[in-house]
Amino acid sequence: MKTPHSSPQSTATRLLQLAVTLFHLHPTTSHWIDEDTPPHLLTTTSLVDGTTYHLVMSDEFNVPNRTFADGHDPMWTALDKSDDDYSASGGGSLHFYNSSTVSTTPDGMLTIRSLIEKTSWNHYDHVEQEWTETTKHFKSGMIQSWNKFCFTGGIVEVDVILPGEPDIGGLWPAVWMLGNLGRATYEASTNNLWPWSYDECDRKKQEAQAISACNSRNHFGLNPFQGRGATEIDVIELMGGDSGGKPLPATDPPISLPYVDMTLQV
Repeated sequence: MKTPHSSPQSTATRLLQLAVTLFHLHPTTSHWIDEDTPPHLLTTTSLVDGTTYHLVMSDEFNVPNRTFADGHDPMWTALDKSDDDYSASGGGSLHFYNSSTVSTTPDGMLTIRSLIEKTSWNHYDHVEQEWTETTKHFKSGMIQSWNKFCFTGGIVEVDVILPGEPDIGGLWPAVWMLGNLGRATYEASTNNLWPWSYDECDRKKQEAQAISACNSRNHFGLNPFQGRGATEIDVIELMGGDSGGKPLPATDPPISLPYVDMTLQV
């Protein structure tokens, strides 16, 4: 579903809506292709060199009322956990991920809602190494294909309607990819792995990179003396708000709110 579409925004929630396709160089009989994908969308052409790419995975989300809790869907998993990633200013996320906020609509859209609802739980802080009673007052959703559908290259196309108004802050919607060595929001899997793809031996950086080119043994069957990491590619992300034209701290070149970006973090 790559054609433009529209849908009324809910007044009670903020919505992110999505369709996903992935293309590869070689033809395939992949069972990851949605049967509702139109035949003329089974190939696409590179804007760089004109190469024809063949579809290997697509999801049109045309089946209504799909659920994405762990074990419910063969391609996607919606999280039921806290988001422990810290922001650039040092503060943690304000929301709790709840799989019930992710669903599909009768008109063929994946919808992620953000709600004002309280979640309390006994949380283990991996930094302080202690259990604390924690409460978050917002719920939202994250959907992942981690350890279900993985790929090493190709063209990714998404059809997405971003939520909210650009000059109103508080939301940070994004479509992004992460190397399979780490899993997003699972801090123990990404510490010292994200986004390290550095592949030279630098003793000053060795302790900061779990899989370093300095290591004579990297364990897990990985090559010795080869640096590896969980690289991040942000297909699109939006940071809403209004900074009055003033640049954000530590941005070079200067960036002010609101902004939309695509990034490669290696």
